[in-house]
Amino acid sequence: MPNSKVHTLNMMQRHTTVCLCIVATLLLFAGCQRSEEVHFRRFEQLLFNTPANQLQAELQKHYEEYNTELITLYPDEPEFIQMTQEYVSDPVMRDVYHITDSLYRDLSDVERQLGRALSRAYKLYPKMYHVKRFYTIVTGDFNYDWRVYSNCSDLCVCLDQYSIGAMERYHYFGIPNYIVRTLSREYIVPDCIYTLAGLYIESPDGEKTLLDHAIADGKKLYFMEKVFPGIADTLLLRYTADQLRWMKDNTANVWSWLIQNKMLYSTDQGAYRNLLGDAPHTNAFGNESAPRSVCYIGWQIVRAYMKKSGATMEQLFDEPNSQKILTESAWRP
Repeated sequence: MPNSKVHTLNMMQRHTTVCLCIVATLLLFAGCQRSEEVHFRRFEQLLFNTPANQLQAELQKHYEEYNTELITLYPDEPEFIQMTQEYVSDPVMRDVYHITDSLYRDLSDVERQLGRALSRAYKLYPKMYHVKRFYTIVTGDFNYDWRVYSNCSDLCVCLDQYSIGAMERYHYFGIPNYIVRTLSREYIVPDCIYTLAGLYIESPDGEKTLLDHAIADGKKLYFMEKVFPGIADTLLLRYTADQLRWMKDNTANVWSWLIQNKMLYSTDQGAYRNLLGDAPHTNAFGNESAPRSVCYIGWQIVRAYMKKSGATMEQLFDEPNSQKILTESAWRP
């Protein structure tokens, strides 16, 4: 009888072990399935690795692959081919390409990270259109406001923008150091999600107030916070540790200043641009202050609203009434 009990116990343990192995395998398989497949089409490699006299033939060959609303090609037009040949033959542009390619020849880690992030994004916001094609380019146009752009179905990353830190000999093409600091590999995937989120946030009719801008940025930051669980606030906000500390310590002061100066409902973009845009600091609060201070406040309002209302991400994105979000959040610093 004791032997029978031992045998039964052993059988139960083996069944339990087998079940646990099956569950673990299923979970692993499910985890693998959650990641979207991302593969970047490397337009800059096509251009700069093709001899100039073969460029027209290569562009015609790859026309269907690369011609999109984001990368418009005219391979049958002589003027377009001539401009493209001059562009890829320019010594500075070739140097910019080689610097960029040395940093980003292998993008497999970025593709994996973006695949996982997109899987979470699609689940959080089911109305988001699935990106079908991913591109990288080198433009030489260092307008850092256009690091990533998308038309919902396609997404394009300007890789040379994320290589600026390695271009000291060009004095970073005049881009200030506080911007250069945020143009590196770890910002690519968050910038992609931030750009995509902005395509789906409903805007209010008429002129936008400072509150409208703050809430719109707050929605994007909230979305990113959920897409990247555990993301460091410094990476999310593009802050240094000192800027983050200042912002947390002075949130109430910033809010009071906005109320006292009647800025919250202002539509004067010239008056409030520095409160939202990239800068070394917020002018109104001194050289030690954090930039984009109102975006941080918008994020806090949205967080409070979501906690209090229980709204879905879809409901949040579709709500254009910033005042309603502020009122129902009951947020106070």
